[in-house]
Amino acid sequence: MSKPKQKPQVQTSLSSEVWETIVIIFQALVIALIFRTFLFQPFFIPTASMQSSLMIGDYLLASKYSYGYGRYSFPLGIIPFNGRIFEREAKRGDIAVFRPVPQTDVYIKRIVGVGGDKIQMKQGLLYLNGEALKREEIGKAMDKDSMGRSVEVTQYRETLPSGISYTIQEISDNQYLDNTAEYIVPAGHYFMMGDNRDRSGDSRILSSVGFVPSGNLIGKAQVRFFSLKDNVAPWKIWLWPQNLRLDRMFESVYQ
Repeated sequence: MSKPKQKPQVQTSLSSEVWETIVIIFQALVIALIFRTFLFQPFFIPTASMQSSLMIGDYLLASKYSYGYGRYSFPLGIIPFNGRIFEREAKRGDIAVFRPVPQTDVYIKRIVGVGGDKIQMKQGLLYLNGEALKREEIGKAMDKDSMGRSVEVTQYRETLPSGISYTIQEISDNQYLDNTAEYIVPAGHYFMMGDNRDRSGDSRILSSVGFVPSGNLIGKAQVRFFSLKDNVAPWKIWLWPQNLRLDRMFESVYQ
């Protein structure tokens, strides 16, 4: 009497291993989606608008829970609803990731005005509710944009009434957006500006960014975790040694 063949057991074992692998991959994707949606989401800085606070080539994590959850907290804005769940008010000085109303791109700027504030630029000075913010010159620097064009800028330390301060930079005090009309921020909206004042398209341009509804906030920038200069693609590992900015990695964006 011949012995039964073992091949079906081998096939069953192989099928079981494949199924277990699929389940593990699915579980990992679900965990990653939950982490990205409710906790932290990574972002890349492609433009010069927030330099030198955020440089081209910086990678950062934004906390999704800091302001609660709006439509754009979810991937592709697939859950259409207005307002925010578990809303927490954003504050002046926060660096926020958001979707401008007329745009489909994600922006990152600093919040300088909240609902009810009056904002105006006069000769490069930022006025908040009729008072010019304190601005102290730090020195000169060279600023390079995403096209590789460099220009000399003056860096300043700007301070909000709350005492929060940060570095801004200006090519001069007579550029396109250095003198504006007065903006009155509607309730439930925010006024965003880039720290690189003369190289930033922000709320000063009402037709492209304008006032940002609270429901369009995505998260609050928290920490830089990686940085490559000269817009080097991160997958080009062989270029890391000469392009890594080690001094900008694993640091709070508010330092």
